[in-house]
Amino acid sequence: MMLPTGPICYRCRRDIAYHPAVCPECFELRPIAYPSLSNYNALVCAGCAGEESIFACAGCGREDHPYGAARCARCILTERLTSLLTDPDTGRIHAKLVPLYDELVAASRPQSVITWLQKPPATGVRLLDLMARGELPISHDTFRALPADRSHNYLRELLTGAGVLPAYHAPIEQMERWLDATLAPLGAEDAGLVGRYARWHLLRRLRTAADRGELTKSAIYAARGNINGAVRLGQWAARHGTTIAALSQPELESYLADYPGARNSQQTFVAWLSRARANSKITIPWRGTTMPEVIVTDADRWDQINTLLHDDTIALYARIGGLFTLLFAQPLETIVAMRVDQITPEDDERVLVTFDTIGIEMPPGLDGLIRRHLTRPGTPSIARADHGWLFPGRHPGRHLVRETFRGHLVAAGVRPGHSRHAAMFALAGQIPAPVLAELIGIADKTAVKWAALAARDWSEYVTQRNNHREDG
Repeated sequence: MMLPTGPICYRCRRDIAYHPAVCPECFELRPIAYPSLSNYNALVCAGCAGEESIFACAGCGREDHPYGAARCARCILTERLTSLLTDPDTGRIHAKLVPLYDELVAASRPQSVITWLQKPPATGVRLLDLMARGELPISHDTFRALPADRSHNYLRELLTGAGVLPAYHAPIEQMERWLDATLAPLGAEDAGLVGRYARWHLLRRLRTAADRGELTKSAIYAARGNINGAVRLGQWAARHGTTIAALSQPELESYLADYPGARNSQQTFVAWLSRARANSKITIPWRGTTMPEVIVTDADRWDQINTLLHDDTIALYARIGGLFTLLFAQPLETIVAMRVDQITPEDDERVLVTFDTIGIEMPPGLDGLIRRHLTRPGTPSIARADHGWLFPGRHPGRHLVRETFRGHLVAAGVRPGHSRHAAMFALAGQIPAPVLAELIGIADKTAVKWAALAARDWSEYVTQRNNHREDG
């Protein structure tokens, strides 16, 4: 290949194409390799030099997303997807797979999609080929009959995120599979009883939380712990020649003596047994509620705030999420599920964030971090859309998971749970409980409890505010 300055080898051409720069004349991001018409010592883009670009794709003429020797990644991806998703009976993209095709060909990084299509074991390619040919139904039932491994789950979430398949709750389905194996060691009577408890009580609550967008890994882990506790109780009962339904209070006390740490995981199950009239002879008294603890000093909290504001070695999204916790007492499970429309950059100086119902002006430093994040949130997955998440995750249509945030923060010396308690304590000492509840999205009772811990009694505030409203 030739430039006005002479021949250029494939390796150099590729290096220039993959490292575009801002042209000094048109200020566009393009490969820079051509002598300027006005200054021969300066290099500019092909357009400003009046030359035909050797970096342009032979198919579409664009210079972005270089990939092959003569064509760009988007043209190559379009060709491969067309071949993969075409229904041989119609000669067109399979009707049900059109949304997936549209999503992938418009991906912000087509190179990533090509890599996914090529990466062994290429499970997605194999299944999509069968679906396009009509040899495999395009449905959730198809995936339920397949192994629930990473490759199958990723394709299923990709199809769901693109709108090919209806929404589903992956953690709950995985738990249902796990449940069948977990109940296997129990006898038929106890397995049926624990199964009813798991499916009618725990899983139903998880589905309700998922429908509201509030399902967390903590809730999943808690439900699994409760089921494991019920299974252990059933196994203990079997070893002692009885069943869960026939357990007496002395036998339950004997079990708790053998497993002193089982009380917390058994309380919900034993209470359910009574409500379901499966065994109303046993009970585990509920412990009274305790006041929250604060073990992080306010000085330590501000040291952590300073670290997150200024340490550029920490991931930007983790810094923002950590500051939401340290300044506004937001839990990580709420932060990861925030949406872009909760952020309102009003002008060059103000950024408002709505955690509940009222927009809060962000302090200096944090507002700049948020603006930076909004301009380059990254490329979370091979799909085009991020579905409005403020912190989009790598799985199509999903946000980042809580553990990803927590890992970065812990590595930076921030314990999110402890730090949130310190933030809540500080806020409760400065803001009336009803206002605090509206600002950061907590229950009124929770706000009052923290106000009491902070030794501030805002009960008169409610009366005064109500009187003011009546007077107004």
